[in-house]
Amino acid sequence: MSDEPVRLLVVDDQAIVRDGLVTVLSLVADFEVVGEASDGEQAVRLAATLHPDVILMDLRMPGVDGVEATTRILAEHPATAVLVLTTHADDASILGALRAGARGYLTKDAGRAEVANAIRTVALGQTLLAPAVSEVLVGSLTGRHVGTVSAPAASLPLSRRFPSLTAREREVLGLVGQGLSNAEIAERLVVGMTTVKTHINAIFTKLAVRDRAQAITLVRS
Repeated sequence: MSDEPVRLLVVDDQAIVRDGLVTVLSLVADFEVVGEASDGEQAVRLAATLHPDVILMDLRMPGVDGVEATTRILAEHPATAVLVLTTHADDASILGALRAGARGYLTKDAGRAEVANAIRTVALGQTLLAPAVSEVLVGSLTGRHVGTVSAPAASLPLSRRFPSLTAREREVLGLVGQGLSNAEIAERLVVGMTTVKTHINAIFTKLAVRDRAQAITLVRS
């Protein structure tokens, strides 16, 4: 990360939550809160004028919600990182946010240090999901009901759904979809970590996804 502070836009329809986040994050040396929005429509406008590095995005807001706002913002400003911070951790909310392009997903019971770490992580272009969120997502992907809304796994084989991938790349993608880490995939396939990373980079390029979270969502869709 550069020496410049991470520019933040805080989006939440509850004034007390928004004010608290702004106050806490303004005290962090490497952060700069450049704006705050009370709904998705305002967030879209401010993202265009303020050009934040990271947007902390609530999901359930009147009018334009967080998913729609994320979709609209990233369509015009793809380099912006959206970190969802919400009270909701059900299948539908998580998948909706990730499909929209969010790089991170935390619930509002996260502590100050956890939120700060997530901001720095997504600002670097990486993905971060709260452990509870990962559990719900993996449960949905494997057909094991964990969240409040579940959906059946995609019925078509990966060979039909992703014909542009090689057989090995589809195998790696399937393991990514199961929630396995690079190290676990390497162990499962008896290959080196470098080989796994090469396959994953090829998958991201061929499927036009930015990160692991989007790849997981694509397998599940």
